[in-house]
Formats: sequence, C-alpha cells, structure tokens
Amino acid sequence: MSKFDPKKDIPDLGGKVILITGGTAGVGAGTLIELAHHNPSHLLFTGRNQNSAEAIIAKLQAISSSVKVSFIQCDLSDLTSVKSAANKILSELSRLDILVCNAGICCAPAALSKDGYEIHFATNHLGHALLTKKLLPLLQASAQSGNGPRIITASSTAWRGTPPGGIVFDKLKTTQDLAILGRWLRYGQSKLANLLYARELAERYPEILSFSITPGVVSTGMVTGLGWANKALVYATTIGQMQTPEEGTYNHLWAMTAAREGIKPGLFYEPVGQLSKLESKASRDVDLSKRLWDWTEEELAGWV
Repeated sequence: MSKFDPKKDIPDLGGKVILITGGTAGVGAGTLIELAHHNPSHLLFTGRNQNSAEAIIAKLQAISSSVKVSFIQCDLSDLTSVKSAANKILSELSRLDILVCNAGICCAPAALSKDGYEIHFATNHLGHALLTKKLLPLLQASAQSGNGPRIITASSTAWRGTPPGGIVFDKLKTTQDLAILGRWLRYGQSKLANLLYARELAERYPEILSFSITPGVVSTGMVTGLGWANKALVYATTIGQMQTPEEGTYNHLWAMTAAREGIKPGLFYEPVGQLSKLESKASRDVDLSKRLWDWTEEELAGWV
C-alpha cells in the first residue's frame, strides 16, 4: 500500500457537498469522520439504522459545528426506499459534488430482495444504480458550475470470482443458490457489476469523473460478521493484507480528494490510489458492460 496521510494529503473541502451511502458503520462512517476535519459544506449519508446514524451525527458535530450533516434513511435492497431517499435529497440540494456508492452486503444467504432480485445484486448494484440515476441532475449542476463532480463506486477484487460469463442475466431474478461457493459467486457478480457500471458512467457522462475502487480487505463488520467458514476463507487468502478500519478509509478518501488529472475515468483503483492491473475476461468485456447498462436501464425504467 502506498503512503497516505489523511491529515496532510486531503485539501480543504470548503464548499463541497458530499453524499456517502452506508455511512452508519464501517468504512463509510470512518470516511465521514475524517472528512469532517477538512471543512466540507455539507455531509450527507444513508443507512438503515436511525440510532447508529444519530451516534455518527453526534461525532461529526463534535468535530466541527460548522459542517451541515444530514442522514437519509435508505434500504438499498428496496427500490421504493431508494426512490424515496433520492427524492428527499433532490428536494434539499441544488447540487452535489461527490457521490460515494459505498454501502453493500457480502456473502449473505441466498435470498431475493423485496423487488424480486438476487439480494447482492439488488443491494450492491441495482439500488446504487437507481440512486445515481436519480441524482445525476445534481451532479450535472455541479459540473456546470465548475465544481468537478465525482461518482466513486466501491467494488472489490472479489469481481475476479464470478459465475461463467461474469453476470448471469437470466438468473438475476432467482436466488442463484449454488452449492459450492455460492455466496462468494453472488457477491463477486455484484462487485463486477459495480466495476462495469462505473466504466459505463464514465463513458456516457464524461463531465462527471466516475471510477471504481476497493478499500482492500478491512476488519470491519463485513468481514468479522461472517460465519466461521467464510471468515476463515477470507483470512486464509489475505494473509498480511488485512487492514484496520482506519486504513480501510484511505482509498475512499484518496478517491474523493486527489487531483482530478491524476485519475483515469472508468478504471479501477486499489489502495491507495494505485491503478489496478487486475483483469479478467469479464472485466475486459465491453459488450458485457453495455449489456449490463441496457439491462439496468430497462429494470429501472419505472422507478426514475
């Protein structure tokens, strides 16, 4: 990991309006807490737990009483909830400078979302895609005023482990309950979608800097809350790579604040700020990116 010091490397964020999904715990919460030290105008975050949100708000206000803080309750696996959250944000903001699609689930049991999609794909990709689509006017307003907006999507190197073909479109409305490594394949499929969708956003909206990142393997609840078998697999395959929760925020913070000219739109960055050399047949597949975009557009048509 390259050296990164948030205290020294993050510039003054005066005037910036920033939204992070999944800000009530883990990397999202840690990122918000560090940002509050750097004078942003408005920090917004989503999550499901009101009590956890209130605790984070108290911490942020203790750091800086001048930073406006807003919590928007949102369940990313529920498109009705996402639409409601987006509409609330649209009613409150006239522009948005940075959107960080951070929230997610990992290795959940086989299940369908309320709307009938495989639960990882619903939460990690489709919910974020709807939120992004709804908030594009705010990001474009920021671009027009010269503020250089960004969409940063948290993916994972787990996209290297996906079902054959990368994304199994004809089974996205099933639980995809596979006997061997099913949880990891479902998770990897959703993380591949994050990477591909960020690439398409960069191509279709060049006025907005869009790219994907991974925080690395971080000892937050997403890992420590796994069952013993999956936790053992994570620790066995990442010996010497596990990061503390604080270190897990560094790539997010870099992505949000590094000079725009040093970042290549649509690509995937590992900690900290390192252009990834990882690739697979699916990650290189331009046709797969466009098919995902078209599928997503069709599925979300009634929600925008």
